[in-house]
Amino acid sequence: MSELINLSLTDQIHGLADKSFSSREIADAYLDEIKKKKSLNCYISVFEEESKENALLADENIAQNKVRPLEGIPIAHKDIFCIKDKKTTCGSKMLSSFISPYSSEVFTKLDNAGAITIGKTNMDEFAMGSSNETSFYGNVLNPINEKLSPGGSSGGSAAAVRANLCSFATATDTGGSIRQPASFCGVTGIKPTYGRVSRWGMIAFASSLDQAGIIAKNAKDAAVALKYMSGFDQKDSTSLNEEVKDFQKEVDADQEHVIGIPKELIENMKNDQVRDSFKNAISILEKDGAKIEEINLPHIEYSLPAYYVIAPAECSANLARYDGIRFGHRSESVSSLEDLYVNSRTEGFGREVKNRIFIGTFCLSTGYYDAFYNKALKIRNLIKRDFDEAFKKVTSIAMPTCSNSSFELGSISDPVEMYEQDIYTIPANLAGLPALSIPSGKVNEMPIGLQLIGNYLDEGKILNLANKFQKLTDFHEFK
Repeated sequence: MSELINLSLTDQIHGLADKSFSSREIADAYLDEIKKKKSLNCYISVFEEESKENALLADENIAQNKVRPLEGIPIAHKDIFCIKDKKTTCGSKMLSSFISPYSSEVFTKLDNAGAITIGKTNMDEFAMGSSNETSFYGNVLNPINEKLSPGGSSGGSAAAVRANLCSFATATDTGGSIRQPASFCGVTGIKPTYGRVSRWGMIAFASSLDQAGIIAKNAKDAAVALKYMSGFDQKDSTSLNEEVKDFQKEVDADQEHVIGIPKELIENMKNDQVRDSFKNAISILEKDGAKIEEINLPHIEYSLPAYYVIAPAECSANLARYDGIRFGHRSESVSSLEDLYVNSRTEGFGREVKNRIFIGTFCLSTGYYDAFYNKALKIRNLIKRDFDEAFKKVTSIAMPTCSNSSFELGSISDPVEMYEQDIYTIPANLAGLPALSIPSGKVNEMPIGLQLIGNYLDEGKILNLANKFQKLTDFHEFK
């Protein structure tokens, strides 16, 4: 039944509805594939028996015409989303034994829609990383070339979708953690507007930047999945009380598009192949009827330094709770209370997480708060204003997802060079805008992505444009 896992989400939904195959058959096919491709290290946890039982229940619902929108569809959750009575590790030793007493709203919504959780995917520790090399559970491998990185921090989710180990996967994006791995693995990934999807039960990295989203095979699948995980949640103070549009209808609607191109950013790109691929993608959309406008984003060059002040500052505050007493790994090598705090955190956190805690604590310390953190917040506001001005004359903004294709695991040791992987994705997080990545070509025989950024709550608009592009090209098809 391996052909079942090659189907798109929409084809699986239709096939289940007309009883061409069963949910149990799809679940068994995915579970078999997960075992075959265990070396990719995509999953931290796999719920084999539970998935099979839930698939049988889904088949009973289908037989009785009690079908929910995602009835019987096997999916994966990034291991940052809490599921009641399940281990939630965030890819860290600190939480390697944490069993959640409640479920995240993202899990609850998709579970209520009928989806079957087949497992929880590997990730960079506490979502801090751009290569999936910081996980306590080891590197995830890129299914296209196992010597290369799948991207991060949602590398497990992106690799699982690319390797046909789930129908779609949830993921999170703080500075590019959905879009960059989507680009590296040749799949579609969308980060919605900040507040569109509840953060309740999603373990925090940087609270003003974190947003849950979807990694799927194509824009249509992403639209379907996003529809059923979005919506207001009174448990989340940052959740937007806005109507959720029918992304499933919007993705195929007849819409006009005016695409903004930040000319200086494109002209200053160092990688000629990425620039040429981007220009080719825009040319395809222009020939299909999209209008192209040059725009100016004068403060976008300051996104990277602003982000790497704000994100670590929020990280240092959020991760203070993991002290070995209230939460997290508790050291046994202690002779005093101070030893307990220091040793538990030293043993529980990996190097990258420690680095960011140190940076964030420094930026928030007396004498440096105004010089670093407050200044970064002012720059963030300027970046947001630049986008506001641009969206007065365009409906979306296009730029490459990344400045390069995937790189060899272990090849980047300089932290700053690794941080630069997110140079094109960070601005959308700082502004809270929806953004997605779709495959748009290849560099060094590996996929690269086209990034589309939309105005606030305009996920449907960029999904529609992405779907148009995917109708005209085959870059998103697995070969």
